[in-house]
Amino acid sequence: MSKKGGFLTPKAIGNRIKAKGLQKLRWYCEMCQKQCRDENGFKCHQTSEGHLRQMRIFAENPAAVVERYSKEFEELFLDTLSRHHNTKRTHANLVYKEYIGDKHHVHMNSTKWSTLTEFVLYLGKLGKVVADETEKGWFISWIDRDPAVLARQAAADAKRKTDMDDETRRQREVARRVAAANEGGASAPASEHEGGGELVRKAGETVSLSLCGGGGGGGASVGALAPKPDCR
Repeated sequence: MSKKGGFLTPKAIGNRIKAKGLQKLRWYCEMCQKQCRDENGFKCHQTSEGHLRQMRIFAENPAAVVERYSKEFEELFLDTLSRHHNTKRTHANLVYKEYIGDKHHVHMNSTKWSTLTEFVLYLGKLGKVVADETEKGWFISWIDRDPAVLARQAAADAKRKTDMDDETRRQREVARRVAAANEGGASAPASEHEGGGELVRKAGETVSLSLCGGGGGGGASVGALAPKPDCR
């Protein structure tokens, strides 16, 4: 059978389908970025010339290699979080599952973080995400540091502060006017009683009205029975 025929055999097609999905992490070589399907294949890869060459490079400066993988893992994880969820509060484990959906992602066991919780705490400490722990686990929210977004947010905050200042001034002006109106209402009755009051007639007294002109002018008087005035 030709090689072309072997490529289209059911076994070959099944192997390619399996290779597309995620395989076991323990059979993945991060340095070579090669996924093996079983333990025997992984052992054969470890003895290959390419793998041994990569391991010699790692032995020269292991800290730099781990730091490089950690930086790549952090950048790709934050990129997944920002593109899929933006600033929405999301479960950290859900974001991680979306991140490892890429077959050739940087694995966490090749970074300086041993657990997802440790990585989430690291991001929260640096201020790259807002992390909070609940009974259901860790939730994170991406903090957008884009200059244009920060400028819009600053403008919105300034406008909100201006509106609050205007509202405060309006409330103070209304309170001042109400206080002034209350003071004016309290002083009005006192001024009304300064001029004369009502004419009150006691028992046994008569009221007489004089229509005579004169310096004193006409007026009403209250007293006992009195003779009528001569107005001639």
